[in-house]
Amino acid sequence: MKESSKDLARILLAIFLPPVGVFLQVGLGLHFWINLLLTLLGYIPGIIHAIYIILTRGNSSLEA
Repeated sequence: MKESSKDLARILLAIFLPPVGVFLQVGLGLHFWINLLLTLLGYIPGIIHAIYIILTRGNSSLEA
């Protein structure tokens, strides 16, 4: 699958479940926990953070 289509899928997932989109991009690290906290405090900040992380991080740490 092309990288742009993977990013699109992650962004769509991030709109509905922001922490999952971040997890797929960077794994279970600091950004995941920040996003989980932002999502719990306010859904929109979680979405914004998730989309920012997906667009600024080029390679996923979970890809082989």
